[in-house]
Amino acid sequence: MYIAASGILQLLRFVIGACLFSFFNIVIGRLPAGEGIVRGRSHCLSGQKEFAIVEWIPCLGYLLLRGNCRGCGKKIFQRQFWMELLGGLCFVGCGAYFGYGAWGLLSLRGILGFVYLGILTMVAFIDWDTKIICNRFHIGILFLGIAALRLFPSHSLGDRLFGLGIVSMPMLLLALFTKGAFGGGDIKLLAASGFFLGWRAVLSGMFWGLCLGGCYGSWMLFRGKLSLKDFFAFGPFLAVGLGAAFFWGDQAMELYLSLL
Repeated sequence: MYIAASGILQLLRFVIGACLFSFFNIVIGRLPAGEGIVRGRSHCLSGQKEFAIVEWIPCLGYLLLRGNCRGCGKKIFQRQFWMELLGGLCFVGCGAYFGYGAWGLLSLRGILGFVYLGILTMVAFIDWDTKIICNRFHIGILFLGIAALRLFPSHSLGDRLFGLGIVSMPMLLLALFTKGAFGGGDIKLLAASGFFLGWRAVLSGMFWGLCLGGCYGSWMLFRGKLSLKDFFAFGPFLAVGLGAAFFWGDQAMELYLSLL
């Protein structure tokens, strides 16, 4: 009985996270297009038909309809399914890492982490689609950093202010003297994340982002999809690195420093 109840509760947590990331997916599609985020029902991007009720069921709706829009019959972007799956996993993962609060849902620390992961996910996909990172995301992360002063007291204000500049300032100088080195959105993302995460974690996130971006760029060069003069969106790789650094960045940097 306990196992069944625990399983149902975990499923409920997964559904909540999937629903929230489903909304984030709406933001990803509408924000660059200049559409309203709150008003208007979700619709198929191919045929502009509003989604039916079955299509609102996280993950399962996509599978039941085999990825086709019920209204127009055209294919629904797979991103919707993967976003909902990622959201459910992030919600459950934040709960497992930070514990649960009232009604068995996320603790305040878990909520903060989940929102940060959601922002990074929106940054990654919008930057991939448009090569633009909206300032509202940086502002949102800064507000998370202010809240983290109380919820994550292990990082002092000085630690966070140092994190704000330790990566972003060298990147800014490099961008000023080397054309196309980094975009302004990437620099602001690292500055805001440095304030939220602290200097150790943001250094780890930058390192992992550079490794992922470097591997992707090398692979695309090898396949002939990019040339040495081409640019690609670096935000998605930074987002993955910073997301991992939120959980393990401090530990990775402490391990590295202990080996010096």
